[in-house]
Amino acid sequence: MKAVVITKFGGPEVLKIKEVDTPTCTGHQVLIAVKAAGMNRPDVFQRKGNYAAPEGAPADIPGLEVAGEIVSIGELVDEWKIGDQVCALLSGGGYAEYVAVDQGQCLLIPKGLTYEEAAALPETLFTVYHNVFQRGALKYGNSFLVHGGSGGIGSMAIQLAKLAGAKVYTTVGSGDKAAYCKELGASVIINYKEQDFREIIGDNKIDVILDSIGGDYFAKNLEVLKPDGHLIYINAMKGAKVELNLFKLMQKRIYLSGSLLRSRSILFKKNVRDDINKQILPLIKPGVFKANIYKTFQLEEASAAHALLDSGDFTGKLVFVL
Repeated sequence: MKAVVITKFGGPEVLKIKEVDTPTCTGHQVLIAVKAAGMNRPDVFQRKGNYAAPEGAPADIPGLEVAGEIVSIGELVDEWKIGDQVCALLSGGGYAEYVAVDQGQCLLIPKGLTYEEAAALPETLFTVYHNVFQRGALKYGNSFLVHGGSGGIGSMAIQLAKLAGAKVYTTVGSGDKAAYCKELGASVIINYKEQDFREIIGDNKIDVILDSIGGDYFAKNLEVLKPDGHLIYINAMKGAKVELNLFKLMQKRIYLSGSLLRSRSILFKKNVRDDINKQILPLIKPGVFKANIYKTFQLEEASAAHALLDSGDFTGKLVFVL
């Protein structure tokens, strides 16, 4: 099969199309003929050599989410059959014509969504649901802040928080991105290049924060959180080492949490998937939820796609179509 391979660590130019062995599926795995594959920030980290694939995942083929058709099933599969149209969360290997994945990491493609739209769901959907709702305990009437609202994670977080009845705050880097986030349902949008989010929001205003920035945002996050608020980290793009005032943490009774999804067990991902099926998937339908595909690429355009991914000069998701 064709796959996009990381030939060495570096910039977008290290991604090359190669012929590799088609994976086989055994046990509880299904084999998916990929119709579309989503791109995510961790793919960039893997390409640069900063985020190794977990054991069992392809070390040189990035890609954490796909949509397609099941063409083969393992002998223990009991959830799916050949011909089912699914999207799936992967530990790697998504930039390819075929992927094998455990049946518990697959979701039935919601009615009305194309393969391209479905391929943009799994990584952000699993990440946001687990961190914002399971870890952060976001509920109706809460105030929610997500930093970087115009990206894939931010787009998903804004919409799900809005659907849950929360008031949504977000930070962005341009007027165009602010307009985009307003369309998704954000109520308060702060251009971090022009404004300080702590000054705009005020102290003790937010129930749950989802942050992928880190660095100097950390202390400000603690200030804008309400007592008993939740601060959840999923990345640290501006720096992982921060100074924590433990008395502030204790005085405000703040819940400080963080997680990485990719290395979690198959059982953990299946349990998250099962909750998503019950709580979220019924809400993902045309007219209510926007998949927000910014641009699509062929596998042969992987270098150009990653150049755009590196730049951050887009809103929503970038997707390969096969």
